[in-house]
Amino acid sequence: MALQIYDQLLQFPIFLGMSRDDLSQVAAHTKFDFVKEEADKVLIGNDTACTSLCLLLTGTVSVETRSDDGSYALTEQLTAPVILQPEALFGYRQRYTHTFRTMTAVSVLRLERREVFRLSEEFLIFRINLLNLLATQAQKKLHQPWRRRPENLEDRLVRFVADRCLHPAGPKTLRILMTQLAAEVGDSRLDVSHALNALQDKGLLTLHRGRIEIPYMEHLLNRNSVQPTE
Repeated sequence: MALQIYDQLLQFPIFLGMSRDDLSQVAAHTKFDFVKEEADKVLIGNDTACTSLCLLLTGTVSVETRSDDGSYALTEQLTAPVILQPEALFGYRQRYTHTFRTMTAVSVLRLERREVFRLSEEFLIFRINLLNLLATQAQKKLHQPWRRRPENLEDRLVRFVADRCLHPAGPKTLRILMTQLAAEVGDSRLDVSHALNALQDKGLLTLHRGRIEIPYMEHLLNRNSVQPTE
């Protein structure tokens, strides 16, 4: 059992650089909570209290994030191995801000907060890895306001979606009314419609009533190098 846990821990950056002896000690003396869940189940609900690190070991989950006023929502996918919203374990608001739903059968390892504190005290590399993970997230967010302003409406629309993604690749679904999207990017509904239809003509997204489907976010971000569909 300890060997199995050892192999699973190696998938995650918070254990990067730890020696075999350290990981064996972690696997043998740390209390882990293993959970298996079938597809199409809510794994973590929005505004749920975060009391542990949630490590997705296998499977794929959808992640829905809603705006504060509930006027729009973005859904994307995360595939194991990944830590689900680690920043929610700390700070002034220790609650999840996304809804995680299983798309496939998944297995999850939960590490309670007290175990995270203990590992941080006992293993310097674990503490450094955890700080690096959280600091990287903070640095990316702090840098966002200082990026070059988008040059045109297409760029503003892509930036709007990209800034709300947890992962800048894979499929995304944006549920939003055209009038709301126009207000968010500071342009007219007609111009937003024309820009979105131009992106649809390039095969980068598909428009539906109140919904925009993006099959590959990475293609949208690098749209100038993507060939239009026939």
